[in-house]
Amino acid sequence: MKGFHERNVALKCPSKSSIDSSHSSPSSGSEPGPSDCKFSKSSVWSNLFASAFSIFDTYSESSACEKKALHARNNGWTAAVKRVVSGGSMRRIHERVLGPSKIGISSSTSDIWLLGVCYKISQVSSSGDVDASNGLAAFKRDFSSRILMTYRKGFDAIGDTKITSDFGWGCMLRSSQMLVAQALLFHQLGRSWRKPLQKPFEQAYIEILHQFGDSEATAFSIHNLVEAGKIYGLAAGSWVGPYAMCRSWESLARFKREENDLEHQSLPMAVYVVSGDEDGERGGAPVVCVEDASRHCFEFSRCRADWTPILLLVPLVLGLDKVNSSFCKEDSTFETEGELHLDFAYLEYIPSLQATFTFPQCLGILGGKPGASTYIVGVQEENVFYLDPHDVQLVVNLSQDNQEADTSSYHCDIIRHIPLDSIDPSLAIGFFCRDKGLPVDLVDDFDDFCLRASKLADESNGAPLFTVAQTHSSFKPISHGNALDDTGEVREDDSLGVVPDMDGSIHEDDWQLL
Repeated sequence: MKGFHERNVALKCPSKSSIDSSHSSPSSGSEPGPSDCKFSKSSVWSNLFASAFSIFDTYSESSACEKKALHARNNGWTAAVKRVVSGGSMRRIHERVLGPSKIGISSSTSDIWLLGVCYKISQVSSSGDVDASNGLAAFKRDFSSRILMTYRKGFDAIGDTKITSDFGWGCMLRSSQMLVAQALLFHQLGRSWRKPLQKPFEQAYIEILHQFGDSEATAFSIHNLVEAGKIYGLAAGSWVGPYAMCRSWESLARFKREENDLEHQSLPMAVYVVSGDEDGERGGAPVVCVEDASRHCFEFSRCRADWTPILLLVPLVLGLDKVNSSFCKEDSTFETEGELHLDFAYLEYIPSLQATFTFPQCLGILGGKPGASTYIVGVQEENVFYLDPHDVQLVVNLSQDNQEADTSSYHCDIIRHIPLDSIDPSLAIGFFCRDKGLPVDLVDDFDDFCLRASKLADESNGAPLFTVAQTHSSFKPISHGNALDDTGEVREDDSLGVVPDMDGSIHEDDWQLL
């Protein structure tokens, strides 16, 4: 994986603070001690090299069979790698790449937010508070009901290649599949849906999983994603970033929309990739433009409706090597007695990222470490919970009519968490807004999202993740029932997406790199 070589030195003798606790029991959450350092090192590398080194030892003294020895060595390496991929060693290697993470839930008593739902953990006590225990159990069931997509092996070759597994390069594609799958779950079955404990399963649930099968015949397969994303640099065997991934989904959704009639859409929602000025080329915070959102819905409905369900994808770059938490920006200037003074505001993206999980429309974050994407679904204080696509499983293509199918490989009971400030600054946030006719707390869903997003931007101390604007031509506060213009029509995009200041002047934000 990308970044593996750079971490090679650190792997030789990991410190106590940087060792993953995956070898401890899931409920302990304790840090490994010094003795665990040796065990981690040996367990990571032994399975990878043992077979190959034994082959070297066997044939090193046989100079007369040099060619045969070379052939055997190559076979030995192949066999060793296959054992690593199918066994647990690859998981341990990957966890060193991804960075420190823990299994289970920490001892914190703070609330947990999981895709817009709050779970109260604060009253847990030694006596065993019933409400707190129920909250913890409800969180675990909600987490295990989220759809998991992982590496697969044994599927049909992608395009003209001979690639039959996405191991080592497909984690961003799998993470994005998870996010879109949640959007489909929310749309078809509602946010309160949980995986049934007994079969038969709901038809809608099986049909959603079927759409993500690993073949060209299924709508959202890795095969079709790679094909749709070629224009953005997607290629089988190559890693891709969040921005290109979001654009690839936009492209695939457009292709599927044209392929089927409106009543048989595989993705029954518009897709809107939110970008900044001039499609993100000039930098600055991305702008959720209500005018653009309305246009996407109008186009999706083939000019039949002003509004439809909509999937918002917001790719962001919040720093260089890590998410900025104490970066200064010139906020204002003032003059006293002939001297010019600068007033600075500290940019802190972490609180805003945490707050997005409280949105009822939240679909989570595509993020992780460079070259190692995960699907982040929840937050508790400074830690985030995530689903990890880096396990390799055999290909499964479910029949859309088989309500007795084994779907265990699409769910995970293991709860993993990492510090939020350790994730890569290049990420993407997803939101799903239903039809405006469906209320959320007596407020239209999209308008509710805009109000929450505007409030979050106002409270960001000069570091908004994204902002909200009514149109491209002017910046207006969003009000209820004002998503379209006064005539109810969708206006043409007649600008470059530059949002002026309140005084009418236009400038680039000088603090954010996008």
